[in-house]
Amino acid sequence: MYIYSFEKLEVWKESVELVKTIYKLTNEFPTDERFGLISQMKRAAISIASNISEGTSRNTNKDKAHFTTISYSSTMELLNQVIISKELEYISQHEYDSVRLQITKITNMLNALRKYQLNR
Repeated sequence: MYIYSFEKLEVWKESVELVKTIYKLTNEFPTDERFGLISQMKRAAISIASNISEGTSRNTNKDKAHFTTISYSSTMELLNQVIISKELEYISQHEYDSVRLQITKITNMLNALRKYQLNR
């Protein structure tokens, strides 16, 4: 089976792990959040990995970097939603800290990837 370039990226692999974390976390949210915060968080998390993969198919480094920037923006959107989830006491401090570490790792990797793309 052919492996696409995005599948080799550590940042993509980490973002898929984050998606899995978010899906597990939001399973414990109140059901009335199903079409609100749960939906928003899942879409933001998926958007991180999706934009990384879409960006690898672009022809120019500038286009690739643009999608990496969108991915970074989705990560910030998710962080905001995680903070709100903690404030609403939908997640524990431990869960918050754990997700926050994943997000920090991914944003650092995205920044490095974007610099690489722009300097090639």
